[in-house]
Amino acid sequence: MADSPIDPRWPKILSLSVHEFRTPMTVVSGYIRMLLKERAGALNDQQRRLLEEAEKSCGRLSALVSEVSELSNLEAGTLTFNKHRTDVHTALRQAVEQLPALADREIAIALELGDDPVEIDGDPVRLAQAFTAILFALRRELVMSDRVIVREHAASPAGPGSAIELRIGDEETLAAFDADPDRPVFDEWRGGVGLSLVVARRVIEAHGGTLTGAPGGRKTGAAITIARS
Repeated sequence: MADSPIDPRWPKILSLSVHEFRTPMTVVSGYIRMLLKERAGALNDQQRRLLEEAEKSCGRLSALVSEVSELSNLEAGTLTFNKHRTDVHTALRQAVEQLPALADREIAIALELGDDPVEIDGDPVRLAQAFTAILFALRRELVMSDRVIVREHAASPAGPGSAIELRIGDEETLAAFDADPDRPVFDEWRGGVGLSLVVARRVIEAHGGTLTGAPGGRKTGAAITIARS
């Protein structure tokens, strides 16, 4: 899909879908908040629990609609980027800080970065959000390890315009990167993460970078290549 021409109707369809979903969802979430504030009468514990679960689901739907809206603007080329001198390392550290805790286990994110900053002309907020989405998706699919590593490699000789590659995965996946130079297409359409990965890839590409998958069809790894400005 990424390599095929974009149907000009696609962003408009997405934009229309956002409007059609957002309006009734706002009404439903509003009524749920009113009930939780007991404006229609007192609630027992069971009723409150049910309404709180419904409110959480509305929140997830709201986040998905926001992602559709962002994707629509990215596809239409109308999304605003507040670009200025940005350090990729700083954006990565902010991305790790933004990661929500896992409910069932703890998985550490280890940043193995170079000593020198990697400066680009970028939007630090959107770049950090893209990194967070990628780390969140890879972390939740990790089974055989309790640590995700982000390891920096030089993708081209040092100097102005030089590129770095950020390899992401557990030790086994990173070893596969060393053994196999192939960089397959990244599966951005996996379930359970909404459209966050679809948006993340486009944000990285808007910064002149690329997002690829890990060798051997491994879902627990990715590589981001980005050039210094």
